[in-house]
Amino acid sequence: MSKLVTIFGGSGFVGRYIARRMAKEGWRVRVAVRRPNEALFVRPYGVVGQVEPVLANIRDDDSVRAALHGADAVVNCVGILAESGKNKFNNVQQHGAARIARIAAEEGVARMVQISAIGADTSSDSEYAKTKAKGEAAVLTAMPQAVILRPSIIFGAEDQFFNRFAGMTRLGPVLPVVGANTRFQPVHVDDVARAAVMGVLGQAKPGIYELGGPEVETFRQLMERMLRIIQRRRLIVNVPFPVAMLMGGAFDLLQAATLGLVRNGVLTRDQVRNLRRDNVVTEGRMGFADLGITPAPMDPVLEDYLWRFRPGGQYAKIKETARHLRGQE
Repeated sequence: MSKLVTIFGGSGFVGRYIARRMAKEGWRVRVAVRRPNEALFVRPYGVVGQVEPVLANIRDDDSVRAALHGADAVVNCVGILAESGKNKFNNVQQHGAARIARIAAEEGVARMVQISAIGADTSSDSEYAKTKAKGEAAVLTAMPQAVILRPSIIFGAEDQFFNRFAGMTRLGPVLPVVGANTRFQPVHVDDVARAAVMGVLGQAKPGIYELGGPEVETFRQLMERMLRIIQRRRLIVNVPFPVAMLMGGAFDLLQAATLGLVRNGVLTRDQVRNLRRDNVVTEGRMGFADLGITPAPMDPVLEDYLWRFRPGGQYAKIKETARHLRGQE
């Protein structure tokens, strides 16, 4: 019988790519999620019965144990960018990761891969970064041979970064950003998945890997690249950090005052704190080179899914060709 991997958050942005690759490797894949009925799309990643979504709540021991029972490896992709309801940073990114690692060790799971993030730091003033680091520490305590992956900002067809800002260009002539001079090293989602699969297969040395793409650019430069690809002109306006903190505080207060009925999906104070720091790989850390992976550049991938934000959408290239033809008459 083929080996079994449990992927917590396996229907999410990164998890679905890992699930697809593990299925291609011939493994049975258990996609552990809170709402299995909304994750049925993962089944066609393999043959009948090879990839199955199962119910799991990483805040509950019994739920996690059931999802891990009989597994040979586990990948934890669960993380949040903003708190909502019971999904607090410490519950999800610290205690959730600790629970998965502890129970994996008790169940005799051989390997674990933890998806973290560049900037994870126990001394950070950001709860996101702090709990990511505490989660890493808990994982390594329970599973010392675990592989920890710290990607920079991840891009791909389902991302919430380029897609979000490209969508904002439809709303007006101004594109506001916080931390225009903050540097990022965007990494393609499938490259992160390839690294995770190597961890599951035992092809990666245990430890912490920082994953960044071949290009390092500021937030403003990334937005300029995106605007060029979607063929739109917008004024990029940098929102000063003090102003951004006030805005984030107001949105946070609105969410708290409505008891979560109005969710802050715009900007939080914690996100502003994160945007103060560069999000690039640390010199000397293990990375893609140690895995033998050449990370993909941005442009070919971005052009493949951002075309729908062009003024002419799928017909943009046809219109451009027609203009050239008229010019030759």
